[in-house]
Amino acid sequence: MPNRRFTLIALTGLLLAVNSAPALAQDTQICFAAADRVTKDGETLSEQEKGAAHEACLRALAETSSVVHKYHLQEADFDIMGTRPKQ
Repeated sequence: MPNRRFTLIALTGLLLAVNSAPALAQDTQICFAAADRVTKDGETLSEQEKGAAHEACLRALAETSSVVHKYHLQEADFDIMGTRPKQ
């Protein structure tokens, strides 16, 4: 009986680890580059580009612990998506 519990716990942990998307080192760069394209260059991003940049911003935001860095990532994400979250 204890072997079944251990196996179940181990499999659950493995599935959670496999399903979570890892934050990539370049996520911050992708986020800020897309925001610069929108704000500085005045480009209009396609929906696919917006989605990819938004996901990169969210991964980078989840990965950092710096409040200042989080603020800059949120501002970049707002520039990319064109909206601010509703209060």
